[in-house]
Amino acid sequence: MQKLQGIAVSPGAVIGEALVMDTEGFRIPRRFVARDAVVDELERFNKAVTAAAVEIAHHRETVSAELGEKYGAIFEAHLQMLQDSRLRGEVEELIRQRHYSPEYAVSHVLRRYAQVFQRLESSHLAERANDIFDIEKRLLRHLLGRRREGISRLTSPVLVLAHNLTPSETSNLDRRFVRGFVTEIGGPGSHTAIVAEALEIPAVVGTGPFLTDVSGGETVIIDGDQGLVILSPDEETLAQYRREAEEKRIQATRLEPLRDLPAETRDNVRIELLGNIEFPYEVDHCVDRGADGVGLYRTEFLYLGAETEPTEEIHYQAYSRVVQAMGKRPVVIRTFDLGADKMPNMPHPEDNRNPCLGLRSIRLALRNLPVFRTQLRAVLRASVLGNVHIMFPLVSTLLELRQAKMVLADVMEDLQEHNLPFNRDLPVGMMVETPAAAMMADRFVEEVDFLSIGTNDLIQYTLAVDRANKDVGGLYNPVDPAVLRLIAMAIEAADRKQVPISMCGQMSGSPLYTILLLGMGLRRFSVTPSAIPEVKNLCRRVTIPECQIVAERVMTMENARDVKNYLKEEVKKYVEEVAE
Repeated sequence: MQKLQGIAVSPGAVIGEALVMDTEGFRIPRRFVARDAVVDELERFNKAVTAAAVEIAHHRETVSAELGEKYGAIFEAHLQMLQDSRLRGEVEELIRQRHYSPEYAVSHVLRRYAQVFQRLESSHLAERANDIFDIEKRLLRHLLGRRREGISRLTSPVLVLAHNLTPSETSNLDRRFVRGFVTEIGGPGSHTAIVAEALEIPAVVGTGPFLTDVSGGETVIIDGDQGLVILSPDEETLAQYRREAEEKRIQATRLEPLRDLPAETRDNVRIELLGNIEFPYEVDHCVDRGADGVGLYRTEFLYLGAETEPTEEIHYQAYSRVVQAMGKRPVVIRTFDLGADKMPNMPHPEDNRNPCLGLRSIRLALRNLPVFRTQLRAVLRASVLGNVHIMFPLVSTLLELRQAKMVLADVMEDLQEHNLPFNRDLPVGMMVETPAAAMMADRFVEEVDFLSIGTNDLIQYTLAVDRANKDVGGLYNPVDPAVLRLIAMAIEAADRKQVPISMCGQMSGSPLYTILLLGMGLRRFSVTPSAIPEVKNLCRRVTIPECQIVAERVMTMENARDVKNYLKEEVKKYVEEVAE
């Protein structure tokens, strides 16, 4: 059994078979073959060995001719390892006696050999592990050929283990079969983490290198609550996680009756609980959990992985599905929040060394008006179907906001000229996710109908922490005093002008911070649908004066560690378990 500590980005724990994804693509997760297929599978393995040997010999000759015998000797060593009778015998034994598939047997044996080299004190010998991994990949390429399983051809439940997953790769995971994922790199608050929450599957990122320690088909536990990954767990650990899973199922069942009850504090203050969604089908999750509406409809999925720019009709259909499902309840549609590098058919910025500070979100929209106008037209057309709001992301200056509103007004005029119906009184809001927006909130509230605090970016920009960088992940903290002061500034500015303000970042969906946020004056939370029951449960157990006492105490504290420890103790007074 091996334990890996990473960063928890999507809650829940799951046990399952590993599907290892690396630069070579997916390993086939199928571990066993039928008894009557063993002879054919042995023949397939031997053919793969022969083909790989021919390939290596060719490389040896080519490299020797061009660079000299010294470099060709590297491939000679590969050839000797490949043809080693003991190694081949072990693989054949697993196929013959245990009925393992050749793919699984190759990976199982060669990775065990590699681990022996990795444990050696001699750095020279330890490097031989890379030679073995090279042979493994070469054999798997020949074994899999066109039969290599892709992400869309899964037929059984798996846990995806990868070096990294892009947001588009994550959004394309087959939810029927992918029960969780782990990546070696990444940090909290990344788009990949957000998509994992949207899919409601446990996820851990930033574990560091581990893919060479596991083969496809091995049993793995992903603990998205603790940020823990357990390879080849023992029976005691498996029993513990199965027991905890049953307890959580019972807890979820206990909270189900809250679905049709309001999120109302003990002193009768009504709290709005809205849902964050990434994909249209998630509106069903909002309805099932009794959400008061959709507080953040991210539209990036329309662009991620697309080969062409989405048409107005594609936008319209995606928005209509959600708006009609919500009826009279509000649906806040956020315009695209992406960098230029993620947009189809758009040239990459020449100088994009720090994309978080570059051309993205509202800046990109204002630089590419045809793309922006297409989305605005679709939102406006959908506005007659229900209670639609529109929200602009990453606004930092009054000029940006005014420019965006001018484009919106111009699109309205265009629709009116063509006799296309829309809601002229469509509420317009903006995200508060930069220190500039928080500090200027008293001016922004004069020009918008509502605000929404996006803590994921606000934390990143306030603390100068790349939220996707595991090396500084420990500094990314929602209750750092500097972040809390900016949140307080935004809430106070909105309250003075009586402009509605919500919070839609990951912070709002954690029960650990609910009491604090209520005490700071927040009355509208937009959270992942799965978080609604727990947040509602806590709201119904407290009074606003109790929350205000907690908030006042927190605002005197000097560091995030003390704040977290204090909040854990306070929340435990009202609920048994505290989820961060």
